[in-house]
Amino acid sequence: MITIGQLARYAGVSIKTIRVYHDKGLLPEPGRDASGYRRYDAHDAIALIKIRTLAEAGVPLARIRDLRSATAEKFQQALREIDDDLTARVRGLQATQERLRQLAAGRLSPLPTEVGTHLEHLARWGFTPRWVELQRDLWILVFATHPDQAITLFQDQEEILADPALRQLFLDYDQAHDLDADDPRIVDLARRITEATRARYGPDELPQPDAASEIPALIQGTVNASSPAWQRLDMLIREQLNT
Repeated sequence: MITIGQLARYAGVSIKTIRVYHDKGLLPEPGRDASGYRRYDAHDAIALIKIRTLAEAGVPLARIRDLRSATAEKFQQALREIDDDLTARVRGLQATQERLRQLAAGRLSPLPTEVGTHLEHLARWGFTPRWVELQRDLWILVFATHPDQAITLFQDQEEILADPALRQLFLDYDQAHDLDADDPRIVDLARRITEATRARYGPDELPQPDAASEIPALIQGTVNASSPAWQRLDMLIREQLNT
């Protein structure tokens, strides 16, 4: 027979935890000896180790209490279900660990190969490192939040930049980052972008943001926040497209 302190040490739990298990009805309280101390036997130690193992696996205490009275067959079935759940949790943790490693390496989220190739093209075409980095971050956001639409949006963007004239507009947009917001070149660039957009999509097919999503506004807000000139450019383009 052993004391509650000895039982706690053998099972690897605290005395407080044992008392909680008593209160929850998971572990019956033994009687007291002549000195007024509760004494536990090997059966109690084995039962406590089982309870601790299930609790560490994330099984709620209420379910553990039910399992204590389950038949051997139901108990084994429950263990298999718990094992399957643990396997799924381990896989989820491994996926999270991989994302953390990608983040530590500067890769927030993997992008399709064609997007990586496209970003390399941007650098060769003369876009600034700032623009390439911004595009990478924005495509990560789009593919993470709109996986069903992202590839279509990307292909449309890729097709636009394959046109030298349209590509020059984006290059001018990139270079406008450092202009003063009142620079007249901003007004001229907004006009040229508006005309090119109308020519590409037509008056009735202008791309519209998804009303159910805040992501398009978030993306444009991220772009605008980095440059007062870009912010004014976006405002002018919106005004001209809506007239």
